[in-house]
Amino acid sequence: MYLLIWILAVGVGATLVMDAWVLALKHALGISSLNYALVGRWAGHILRGRFAHAHISQAEPITGETALGWAVHYATGVCFATFLAILGGIDWMTTPTPGLALAVGLGTVAAPFLIMQPAFGFGVAASKLPARRTARLKSVVTHLVFGFGLYLSAIAVSHLTGP
Repeated sequence: MYLLIWILAVGVGATLVMDAWVLALKHALGISSLNYALVGRWAGHILRGRFAHAHISQAEPITGETALGWAVHYATGVCFATFLAILGGIDWMTTPTPGLALAVGLGTVAAPFLIMQPAFGFGVAASKLPARRTARLKSVVTHLVFGFGLYLSAIAVSHLTGP
Protein backbone atom coordinates (compact mmCIF):
# COMPACT_ATOMS: atom_id res chain seq x y z
CA MET A 1 0.00 0.00 0.00
CA TYR A 2 2.88 2.38 0.82
CA LEU A 3 4.31 1.88 -2.67
CA LEU A 4 1.02 2.75 -4.34
CA ILE A 5 0.55 5.89 -2.24
CA TRP A 6 4.17 6.90 -2.83
CA ILE A 7 3.84 6.48 -6.62
CA LEU A 8 0.57 8.43 -6.77
CA ALA A 9 1.81 11.24 -4.52
CA VAL A 10 5.17 11.60 -6.26
CA GLY A 11 3.71 11.35 -9.77
CA VAL A 12 0.97 13.90 -9.11
CA GLY A 13 3.34 16.14 -7.14
CA ALA A 14 5.98 16.17 -9.89
CA THR A 15 3.35 16.88 -12.52
CA LEU A 16 2.05 19.79 -10.42
CA VAL A 17 5.59 21.20 -10.19
CA MET A 18 5.94 20.92 -13.96
CA ASP A 19 2.56 22.61 -14.49
CA ALA A 20 3.52 25.42 -12.10
CA TRP A 21 6.70 25.94 -14.15
CA VAL A 22 4.75 26.08 -17.41
CA LEU A 23 2.22 28.49 -15.90
CA ALA A 24 5.01 30.74 -14.60
CA LEU A 25 6.63 30.83 -18.04
CA LYS A 26 3.33 31.72 -19.64
CA HIS A 27 2.54 34.55 -17.22
CA ALA A 28 6.06 35.93 -16.79
CA LEU A 29 7.42 35.59 -20.31
CA GLY A 30 4.42 34.83 -22.51
CA ILE A 31 5.87 31.42 -23.45
CA SER A 32 3.09 29.05 -24.43
CA SER A 33 3.04 25.32 -23.84
CA LEU A 34 1.26 22.25 -25.12
CA ASN A 35 -2.51 22.50 -25.19
CA TYR A 36 -3.65 19.41 -23.30
CA ALA A 37 -6.88 19.34 -25.32
CA LEU A 38 -4.66 18.10 -28.17
CA VAL A 39 -3.37 15.32 -25.92
CA GLY A 40 -6.99 14.39 -25.22
CA ARG A 41 -7.81 14.53 -28.91
CA TRP A 42 -4.89 12.22 -29.63
CA ALA A 43 -5.90 9.81 -26.83
CA GLY A 44 -9.49 9.84 -28.05
CA HIS A 45 -8.38 8.97 -31.56
CA ILE A 46 -6.15 6.19 -30.22
CA LEU A 47 -9.25 4.66 -28.61
CA ARG A 48 -10.85 4.81 -32.08
CA GLY A 49 -7.86 3.04 -33.65
CA ARG A 50 -5.89 5.97 -35.05
CA PHE A 51 -2.46 6.69 -33.55
CA ALA A 52 -0.78 9.15 -35.93
CA HIS A 53 -2.02 12.32 -37.62
CA ALA A 54 -0.78 14.66 -40.33
CA HIS A 55 -1.40 17.47 -37.82
CA ILE A 56 -3.28 16.85 -34.58
CA SER A 57 -4.88 20.30 -34.55
CA GLN A 58 -6.66 19.41 -37.81
CA ALA A 59 -7.95 16.07 -36.53
CA GLU A 60 -11.62 15.77 -35.64
CA PRO A 61 -12.25 17.10 -32.10
CA ILE A 62 -13.17 14.57 -29.43
CA THR A 63 -15.94 15.21 -26.90
CA GLY A 64 -14.30 15.96 -23.54
CA GLU A 65 -10.82 16.19 -25.06
CA THR A 66 -9.57 18.83 -22.61
CA ALA A 67 -10.50 16.79 -19.53
CA LEU A 68 -9.17 13.63 -21.16
CA GLY A 69 -5.91 15.39 -22.03
CA TRP A 70 -5.35 16.55 -18.47
CA ALA A 71 -6.17 13.07 -17.14
CA VAL A 72 -3.65 11.52 -19.55
CA HIS A 73 -1.08 14.15 -18.55
CA TYR A 74 -1.37 13.29 -14.84
CA ALA A 75 -1.59 9.54 -15.48
CA THR A 76 1.65 9.81 -17.45
CA GLY A 77 3.30 11.56 -14.50
CA VAL A 78 2.22 8.68 -12.25
CA CYS A 79 3.60 6.15 -14.77
CA PHE A 80 6.94 7.95 -14.79
CA ALA A 81 6.96 7.94 -10.96
CA THR A 82 6.43 4.17 -11.13
CA PHE A 83 9.56 3.91 -13.25
CA LEU A 84 11.46 6.00 -10.68
CA ALA A 85 10.26 3.73 -7.85
CA ILE A 86 11.44 0.66 -9.75
CA LEU A 87 14.84 2.18 -10.49
CA GLY A 88 15.41 3.70 -7.07
CA GLY A 89 13.92 1.01 -4.88
CA ILE A 90 12.85 1.45 -1.29
CA ASP A 91 16.21 2.88 -0.20
CA TRP A 92 15.97 5.76 -2.67
CA MET A 93 12.27 6.26 -1.94
CA THR A 94 12.95 6.75 1.78
CA THR A 95 16.10 8.88 1.31
CA PRO A 96 15.80 10.52 -2.12
CA THR A 97 18.70 12.23 -3.84
CA PRO A 98 18.41 14.57 -6.83
CA GLY A 99 20.57 12.69 -9.35
CA LEU A 100 18.26 9.78 -10.11
CA ALA A 101 15.14 11.96 -10.15
CA LEU A 102 16.72 14.43 -12.58
CA ALA A 103 17.98 11.57 -14.78
CA VAL A 104 14.51 10.02 -14.89
CA GLY A 105 13.00 13.45 -15.63
CA LEU A 106 15.43 13.97 -18.49
CA GLY A 107 14.74 10.45 -19.75
CA THR A 108 11.02 11.16 -19.91
CA VAL A 109 11.64 13.62 -22.74
CA ALA A 110 11.85 10.53 -24.94
CA ALA A 111 8.03 10.29 -24.74
CA PRO A 112 7.31 13.57 -26.52
CA PHE A 113 10.33 13.32 -28.83
CA LEU A 114 9.75 9.75 -30.00
CA ILE A 115 6.02 9.13 -29.48
CA MET A 116 3.84 12.20 -29.11
CA GLN A 117 5.46 14.68 -31.48
CA PRO A 118 5.65 12.18 -34.36
CA ALA A 119 2.06 11.05 -33.69
CA PHE A 120 0.89 14.68 -33.63
CA GLY A 121 2.47 15.22 -37.06
CA PHE A 122 5.35 17.31 -35.69
CA GLY A 123 8.10 14.80 -36.58
CA VAL A 124 10.65 13.11 -34.34
CA ALA A 125 11.85 15.65 -31.77
CA ALA A 126 9.68 18.33 -33.41
CA SER A 127 11.72 18.09 -36.63
CA LYS A 128 8.79 19.26 -38.78
CA LEU A 129 8.07 22.39 -36.75
CA PRO A 130 9.46 25.73 -37.90
CA ALA A 131 10.77 26.51 -34.40
CA ARG A 132 12.05 22.99 -33.75
CA ARG A 133 15.07 24.08 -31.69
CA THR A 134 12.84 26.12 -29.39
CA ALA A 135 10.36 23.24 -29.10
CA ARG A 136 13.18 20.84 -28.23
CA LEU A 137 14.66 23.17 -25.63
CA LYS A 138 11.25 23.73 -24.01
CA SER A 139 10.67 19.97 -23.87
CA VAL A 140 14.06 19.21 -22.34
CA VAL A 141 13.83 21.97 -19.72
CA THR A 142 10.23 21.13 -18.84
CA HIS A 143 11.12 17.47 -18.34
CA LEU A 144 14.11 18.41 -16.19
CA VAL A 145 11.71 20.49 -14.09
CA PHE A 146 9.51 17.38 -13.89
CA GLY A 147 12.57 15.48 -12.61
CA PHE A 148 13.13 18.17 -9.99
CA GLY A 149 9.45 17.78 -9.09
CA LEU A 150 9.99 14.03 -8.67
CA TYR A 151 12.79 14.79 -6.22
CA LEU A 152 10.82 17.43 -4.29
CA SER A 153 7.75 15.21 -4.11
CA ALA A 154 9.79 12.21 -2.98
CA ILE A 155 11.34 14.33 -0.21
CA ALA A 156 7.89 15.51 0.86
CA VAL A 157 6.49 11.98 0.94
CA SER A 158 9.50 10.65 2.87
CA HIS A 159 9.12 13.41 5.47
CA LEU A 160 5.39 12.85 5.79
CA THR A 161 5.69 9.10 6.18
CA GLY A 162 8.86 9.05 8.28
CA PRO A 163 11.67 6.50 8.25
